[in-house]
Amino acid sequence: MGTTDGPSPTPTNHPAVEDDYDSTNKSPTLDAGAQFVLKSRGSWIHCGYHLTTSIVAPPLLSLPFAFASLGWTAGILSLLIGALVTFYSYNLLSLVLEHHAHLGRRHLRFRDVAYDILGPRWGMYYVGPIQFLVCYGAVVACILLGGQCLKTVYVLSSSDGDMKLFEFVIIFGGLMLILAQVPSFHSLRHINLVSLVLCLVYSTCATAGSIYIGRSSKGPRKNYSLSNEKETRLFGVFNALAIIATTFGNGIIPEIQATLAPPVKGKMFKGLCVCYSVVAATFFSVAISGYWAFGNQAKGLVLSNFFDELGKPLVPKWFILMTNVFTILQLSAVGVVYLQPTNEVLERAFADPQSKEFSPRNVVPRVISRSISVVIATTIAAMLPFFGDINALIGAFGFMPLDFVLPFVFFNLTFKAFKRNPVFWLNITIAVFFSALGLVATVAAVRQIILDAKSYRLFANV
Repeated sequence: MGTTDGPSPTPTNHPAVEDDYDSTNKSPTLDAGAQFVLKSRGSWIHCGYHLTTSIVAPPLLSLPFAFASLGWTAGILSLLIGALVTFYSYNLLSLVLEHHAHLGRRHLRFRDVAYDILGPRWGMYYVGPIQFLVCYGAVVACILLGGQCLKTVYVLSSSDGDMKLFEFVIIFGGLMLILAQVPSFHSLRHINLVSLVLCLVYSTCATAGSIYIGRSSKGPRKNYSLSNEKETRLFGVFNALAIIATTFGNGIIPEIQATLAPPVKGKMFKGLCVCYSVVAATFFSVAISGYWAFGNQAKGLVLSNFFDELGKPLVPKWFILMTNVFTILQLSAVGVVYLQPTNEVLERAFADPQSKEFSPRNVVPRVISRSISVVIATTIAAMLPFFGDINALIGAFGFMPLDFVLPFVFFNLTFKAFKRNPVFWLNITIAVFFSALGLVATVAAVRQIILDAKSYRLFANV
């Protein structure tokens, strides 16, 4: 079935489909991006795999570092609030998507939802560009982190080697170049199942390693005190909150829900339950064990604390090698997931929806455009090894509105909640609070970039 022609705010050329639409049909209402990349064929368990890979990613290894600026009470409370708010937020957004699908306007992309609810300018000039920056920034960050993990493995195996960081970034980029050719989001379901297992494994390794070092005499002296400088402490708190919010960030809920075979009702909730079961098992264990073991000496990535000041490992080498290999493998899956919005845009621009998906007319531009996309991301990661600071900025003004503000706005506008309804005021309170937090976190991220600017150098071997 095609789109409805009845009275709705969605124009007839807007890319949306009915709830019972079969995405395999050659319908002129579906552009190539929706038809080829966002195939609606998956089950709720596949959705759970996609959600887990997009949320439970190696950035969770930075949670002990966030705790170092917050302390025990604020750290655990912030982590718990982040989990509750995002689970609630993603469910609200899912309900909005289900509601519009029931009306015959199934939205497959974040910008489509904004287009319908807020108007075309919001979808075209705000949500679309912000989502693209966030997702592409996540791809660059995955490639950089993958290169850093490869370098760690190399240094442990050959301490006198002379290979530079950018060379490892290029090697990991080569792996991403191959995986980027996986045709559709739905095609990643088996890869993301493996990714789910991997995130459980390396989180267990990180937790076990932290406990081992924390109980031994080799680890640093435990100190949980916070900075005495008010300015440093204040900005540290906002940076920590931004790290936690970004770790829970997703930014592609509509695209993941688009992979579900219709009818979609209730399936996203089951997928989120799968995902947040893994979140509970990994986020809290890594954060608490890492902060307990290293206190305010916790580094940006807890695996870095597995070495002493002289670079000697505090746990067996094989253990660090194994943990980094698991992390590298899952990073590749995370990077490919966040490539999907980019792939959808490229497919929409260069593919022909009237031709077969694997016809030369579509395969050639697909391979070329996706390869160029990965090459550019790899080049950025190699040139800017300090991309973590920039990614914090992208997360502050990207993940915050996409995951902590817009879902509540969409829900209130879609269901026209009355002001006497407590849900209405709860949604408004959350949206306002995280809007303010996003602004302050953006300022904190810019401040950190300015402070670190002196040490910035292209292709630095950090």
